[in-house]
Amino acid sequence: MNTHEPIIDFSKIKATCTTCNLHELCLPRGLSVEDLNKLDYVIKGSRPIQKNKHIFRSNDSFHSFFAVRSGSVKAYTLNESGEEQIIGFYFPGEILGFDAIEEHKHTCSAVALETTTVCSIPYTKLNEISAQVPELQDQILRLISREITKENKLLLTINKRSAEERIATFLVSLSSRFQKLGYSAKEFNLPMSRQDIGNYLGLTIETVSRLFTKFQKNGLIKIDKKSISIQDLSTLRTICEGFSDKSNNSVA
Repeated sequence: MNTHEPIIDFSKIKATCTTCNLHELCLPRGLSVEDLNKLDYVIKGSRPIQKNKHIFRSNDSFHSFFAVRSGSVKAYTLNESGEEQIIGFYFPGEILGFDAIEEHKHTCSAVALETTTVCSIPYTKLNEISAQVPELQDQILRLISREITKENKLLLTINKRSAEERIATFLVSLSSRFQKLGYSAKEFNLPMSRQDIGNYLGLTIETVSRLFTKFQKNGLIKIDKKSISIQDLSTLRTICEGFSDKSNNSVA
């Protein structure tokens, strides 16, 4: 039974997909104006969620998906010892909650890493609309597929790659995601802590800090607190591919 108080009253706030500059990245991608208006009817927005406040918690009843509109979100589970295990970071245009469809309850918790706004997408109403709009069904399946692919890549990164390759992969992934949002692929902020990065990648905070320092020393990145500037994206991509020891541009 869910014992948590509702965190946000989404019913009092309205958001529109038609006016959102993220609609080509999010659920409405590829929909006609008419179909967008149908989706607008059920979408609910939110007031700002403050840093460290939860959007939902593990075992909460599932009623809605949540699309990040601004800010960033961390998803995590708790292991048997009650320790946090981070399973993903979400940025504008990305959707949380697909994990809850089967059992109708959330299997992880989601917390804002900074002041964040999200759109609430009621699952039942979304199903009703998607039955009338095949393109929306296709987009939902694409988004679910994207989540599965992301999880598989994370498992591969943690299980098969060196610490250096994990950090490089993480940075290149963020670069790509920010570029899709229309931001710079080479200059962005890291909203998560070094400890969060280490937790996500299966590394200690000391290893994360050491490799950031190493990458900076070798001219691959520049770091100023949470701000990062990628100086050599090509070499970072080479490291991702596991060729760092063979490449003339190795940072070793």
